[in-house]
Amino acid sequence: MRIIRGADESWAFVKRRPATFEDVALPPVVAAQVRQVFGADLSPRQVVERVLDDVRKRGDAALRHYARALDGTEVNRLEVSPGEIEAARDSVPPDLVRALRTATERILAYHHRQLEAGPRSFEAGGMGQLVRPLDRVGIYVPGGAASYPSTVLMTAIPARVAGVSEVVVCTPPRSGCVPPVVLLAAELAEVDHVFQVGGAAAIGAMAWGTETVPRVDKVCGPGNIFVQLAKKAVYGEVGVDGIQGPTETLVLADEGANPALCAADLLAQAEHDPLASPVMITTSLRLARAVSEEVERQLAQLERRDVARQAVEGQGAIIVATSVQQAMEMADTYAPEHLCLLVRDAAAYRERLHHAGGIFMGETSPEALGDYAAGPSHVMPTGGTARFASPLTVYDFLKVTSVVAAGAETFHETGPAAARIARAEGLTAHARALEARLEGEP
Repeated sequence: MRIIRGADESWAFVKRRPATFEDVALPPVVAAQVRQVFGADLSPRQVVERVLDDVRKRGDAALRHYARALDGTEVNRLEVSPGEIEAARDSVPPDLVRALRTATERILAYHHRQLEAGPRSFEAGGMGQLVRPLDRVGIYVPGGAASYPSTVLMTAIPARVAGVSEVVVCTPPRSGCVPPVVLLAAELAEVDHVFQVGGAAAIGAMAWGTETVPRVDKVCGPGNIFVQLAKKAVYGEVGVDGIQGPTETLVLADEGANPALCAADLLAQAEHDPLASPVMITTSLRLARAVSEEVERQLAQLERRDVARQAVEGQGAIIVATSVQQAMEMADTYAPEHLCLLVRDAAAYRERLHHAGGIFMGETSPEALGDYAAGPSHVMPTGGTARFASPLTVYDFLKVTSVVAAGAETFHETGPAAARIARAEGLTAHARALEARLEGEP
């Protein structure tokens, strides 16, 4: 794993922004599939535009077409039946069932605490707010080559805790059906409907509705380049939780950190995606060299070593900072999705760091625990957006309605100021609406 020591090169690395989705070139295999399906060489954005336009016009027929053309799956019934969900319980290994139940309990507890600490309805002095849950939300769960029951729990549970009336999940089938473990997770999270629909077509279906898939108020969840571009395209017609790119982890380690654990945390994210970003910052050159060697040693043992190696070689780096202060400034500048503190007195570091999707404190709080069972959602801001964005929370499923309930006394105290401002803006009808009341006119 490459080691960066010079200040100029180090700062250049942490300040660089990842390529936008529009800039990403499709892998040759995917590009060939696009050419076959659409009869032309299209960019990811062009693919998404065509798929969304087709779903808007043809509804369910388009969903079946893209399931067959892009996923290689013949889907006759788009919605998974209650019987299939019930049957899933018996086909999941008991130890995995117990693990999912443990994760469910932790995620529920965390988001209930979050709701208790969150925004409240209030009314005072003629003003206030109403905090209410969304009516219906759509959750996208990646699938196809792999199964992600954790994503079901991490997205649907906070929606349920917020009080959302109806939660629907769209996920591509695997080998002709939705994996039982995903269906079990949907049952544990009290999902109302599961649809065998994937990719950009699923986002369009939830945004506009089809004969089978209901229109939602907000679309949430991770996904590939086509899914994220589709979320970006439908934003404004429905809400979205964010545009999540490839995963990233920044390990901030001091000279006392365990090299094997540092390497393990870096590779845990590297195995996600060839475009993942495994990065470490330390003040210790000795540790940097030891971690680099550990990464090479552990890579050889991974089942997904080819994917992880591409991420390590493409986006990975170990930066040697000149001081703890510089290390923290670089971490804040990078604003990672996951910030792992493998340092003594992690709490002291936490108070001085401001930009991260999640902070993972010490050796016993690895990011991998957060992915599955710690409690907070693993859907987090990427690509430096942690400077202004937050992880998926229960608040994503609430909306605030302002309330103005001014009594006569409050109106007569504030009305003249409002009328004066209205006239200053040249909006005389606004002013007259106020003055008529102030003057007692009918």
